[in-house]
Amino acid sequence: MCPVRSVEEHQAVVDGLLPAMPAETVPLAEAHGRVLARDVVAQVPLPGFDNSAMDGYAGRWAELAAADGSPVRLPVAEDIPAGRTDVVPLAPGTVHRIMTGAPLPPGADVVVPVELTDAGTEVVEIRARPPIGSHLRAAGEDIAAGTMALSAGAPLAAAQLGLAAAVGVTELSVRSRPRVLILSTGSELVAPGRPLARGQIYESNSVLLAAAVEEAGGIPRRLHFVPDDVDQFLATVRAELAGADLLVTSGGVSAGAYEVVKDAFATLGTVEFGKVAMQPGGPQGAGTVDGVPVVTLPGNPVSAFVSFEVFVRPALRRALGHASPHRLRAPARLTSSLRSPAGRRQFLRGRYDAGEVSQVGGPGSHLVAHLARANCLVVVPEDVTELPAGAAVDVVLIEGALQ
Repeated sequence: MCPVRSVEEHQAVVDGLLPAMPAETVPLAEAHGRVLARDVVAQVPLPGFDNSAMDGYAGRWAELAAADGSPVRLPVAEDIPAGRTDVVPLAPGTVHRIMTGAPLPPGADVVVPVELTDAGTEVVEIRARPPIGSHLRAAGEDIAAGTMALSAGAPLAAAQLGLAAAVGVTELSVRSRPRVLILSTGSELVAPGRPLARGQIYESNSVLLAAAVEEAGGIPRRLHFVPDDVDQFLATVRAELAGADLLVTSGGVSAGAYEVVKDAFATLGTVEFGKVAMQPGGPQGAGTVDGVPVVTLPGNPVSAFVSFEVFVRPALRRALGHASPHRLRAPARLTSSLRSPAGRRQFLRGRYDAGEVSQVGGPGSHLVAHLARANCLVVVPEDVTELPAGAAVDVVLIEGALQ
């Protein structure tokens, strides 16, 4: 058994197990939710040409008002709908009726919104003159051709994919998604939907962890949970390990008897087990088996969730190339006092709202109903044992915290 590690020491161990995922090229339509592996350079400028920002009339500013400032009437020489490509120059003393996004005719230096006119189609009355240069979009004012549109490490959401399409990209280089095996252990586990005998519980960790892997960007594969039997555990693992980038187990890592994960890996691979100075989630393990990274988590659901958040999620996101692999953090003030054990970093479930945080349930690692109501983890440092109401704390924002 290795000595007690700090949270940062164990994070470094888990991070070191997962190398950067290789890049692959996918069509733009399949890149949603992926992480960009290479910079994207704009093939065209945005906008691609000078165009109108309003429905109205393109004209010469100097011609759009009489000497006394009264309205003027000018002939409408051309119609320019969006998509027209054969735009002719603006002749002196005329205007062109123009739609939003349509190319600006050479010679025009202002667009008069239709609301400032009588909307004429052959002759238009200009009733007010906006400042010169108004309602124009200059070519390249958003992004110039040849400049970087998206940088490697960017998560590809709707806006990023829209930009890639707008600059002419049809496919993107993205990081491959890690394939993650998930295996829960325990003779007390029963599949949901079956009747429970006294002493049995429904297996939930694999569902929890599979969802967490998918949210982090990985491809989870749930293996059927196994009882506290070393041979059955090893057979289940060995049958699937070759096609995986990571194995995550839950349960079987504490200091008591019948700890199947510890017993199975004792003479196999390089998995080391020990304690991390945190609560919940003290018992941890990490290493490799047959060259595949392995992270072993405690079996209590809250411990498994917190351990995944602290160690596995950031490692997966770093391997995926995320420039910022960690959850967002925010300062908050406690709505009530709390206590924390000395020497262990506490991760308490909380509800964050408008800069304040309230604790959800107690510190027990079995309180999964309280976990489901939480939207953040309240981080209490190792050297803090008590905090009064109103004290400032650091919170890790999880799903729903900003909704």
